[in-house]
Amino acid sequence: MGHRKKHAPKHGSLAYLPRKRATRAVGRIRFWPKIQEGPALLGFMGYKAGMTHVFMVEDKPGSLNLGKEVVHPATIVDAPPIIVCAIRAYVENQYGLQSLTEAWMKDPPKDFERRVVLPEHFNTEEKLKKIQESLDRIVEFRILAATQPRLARVPKKKPEIMEIKVDGGSIEERFEYAKNLLGKTVSITDVFDEGRFVDVVSISKGKGFQGPVKRWGIKILPRKSRKTKRGVAAIGPWKPPRVLYTVPRAGQMGYHQRTEYNKRILKIGIDGNEVSPKGGFLRYGPIKGTYVALDGSLPGPTKRLVRLRYPARPPRKVSEAPPKITYTSLESPQR
Repeated sequence: MGHRKKHAPKHGSLAYLPRKRATRAVGRIRFWPKIQEGPALLGFMGYKAGMTHVFMVEDKPGSLNLGKEVVHPATIVDAPPIIVCAIRAYVENQYGLQSLTEAWMKDPPKDFERRVVLPEHFNTEEKLKKIQESLDRIVEFRILAATQPRLARVPKKKPEIMEIKVDGGSIEERFEYAKNLLGKTVSITDVFDEGRFVDVVSISKGKGFQGPVKRWGIKILPRKSRKTKRGVAAIGPWKPPRVLYTVPRAGQMGYHQRTEYNKRILKIGIDGNEVSPKGGFLRYGPIKGTYVALDGSLPGPTKRLVRLRYPARPPRKVSEAPPKITYTSLESPQR
């Protein structure tokens, strides 16, 4: 028999390199989709509380279980209302989008001082007038929204402030929409509906410094191997005289930014007792107010901020109606 080549596929994905720690504990959205209806906010944010499971009537078109009762894992996100603290206007030049100016609300909450240095006087009318006069140059509006951690079960008071794009309609309609929101609170019911799909942006759970077996999934070498067993046997050829980046090596694992596409909103509620298990969620507690239940799991540990966005590539065959949930598990995780 002739020599048969050993079949050894690549271990681990090279899709996300380098595998280094994220710069911040909150995700950064680099792309906002365009919508036809509107104007509307394209995102929201909340804190991951935990997971449960629900029984619902399968309504996915073409599913073998269509019309039957099925069980789905669900992630509960604590989503208290956000405060619209500023409007930011963008113009476009040869380098891309550039911030023209921003108009802040007159009396921001005291907690904002924990995050940013606030000016003594706010020229809100003057800034809004400047934006009004420059509408012919402005191509995009985004609001600066702040979370309210005091209304959630997270052990912090400092809010997160981040951009959310306003899209849909003409540029004048977007400006009027954003101006009416300035200084007000926005609930998740004003942004998303039950049954719709969203993209979730978050920082995954950190695992620290890990070896190549856990980090890349390589094979553990035989027992009689010399020197090393939980490593790569040959890390490369003589030429080029360096270790290639494609060779699995030890290093940071987890705490990376990840975007998960098309998570269906199973339910949006204003009473957290509807989904909080007996004794509350592990390491989080019972939910106080508004929440959103998403189908499946989300990246990140409990208490981490997750950002929700209009879907960048929504599925074509979807059921527009809200799912019919027959049962939500409230059993304690510590039985």
